[in-house]
Amino acid sequence: MDSRPHLSVVVPVYNEERCIAENLRGVLEYLAAQPYTSEVIVVDDGSRDNTASLVEQIAATAPSLRLIRNDHRGKAFAVRTGVLASAGEHVLFADADMATPIHQTAKLLSALEDGNQVAIGSREGYGARRYNEPWMRHFMGRVFNLVVRILVMGQHRDTQCGFKAFTRAAAQDIFHSVRLYGPSAPVLDAPLVTGFDVELLYLAHLKDYRVVDLPVEWHYGPGSKVSPLRDSWRNFRDVLRVRYNAMRGLYG
Repeated sequence: MDSRPHLSVVVPVYNEERCIAENLRGVLEYLAAQPYTSEVIVVDDGSRDNTASLVEQIAATAPSLRLIRNDHRGKAFAVRTGVLASAGEHVLFADADMATPIHQTAKLLSALEDGNQVAIGSREGYGARRYNEPWMRHFMGRVFNLVVRILVMGQHRDTQCGFKAFTRAAAQDIFHSVRLYGPSAPVLDAPLVTGFDVELLYLAHLKDYRVVDLPVEWHYGPGSKVSPLRDSWRNFRDVLRVRYNAMRGLYG
């Protein structure tokens, strides 16, 4: 009998002691109420506060929760670590602040079970809802998306929402193929927000996986680590790197 969980939820964390305990309990409560089996993998990205200790305290009484400790190499590396360590038939990654509430999982999981291999949360389009987002951040996001659609792929109106799900086969294939923030990612001394989602989606299309965008609700949090100007530049640089890698045939 296959003991593989139906769903793995990967949560990358970095200095999240303010919200991680409450948010993790919410995730565990939601999953416990579902008719399928699940696991939650929290990947600590070298936090300097009590985040990892708080996760360990919860895991002591929650068998479906486990913690992986990384050096601080950024969210992209943490997500990759968790996805490749996951055992589920499907795998979803979600931001630690749960800006997209965990109950939105149902939309993505349903899409995978309908035959899609990649399902991504989108904060754009009919049915999507954004709450409390500063206008400048939204504007910068729209500019970045335009760049992505011109230089790399035009299918998606929102590549950066931190709420994406994959079948196991697609997840293992795509995350083993990334080049921007793979095994050689350096150890960092500051938060790192990147455009790794663009590479994931580019690879998904290159490999002919069925990808679907699904409108979700998203709540801007005052503790966001995103710096609109600094991180927009870094994201733009990553888009150029994906385009350059593609032109050189590095993605096969």
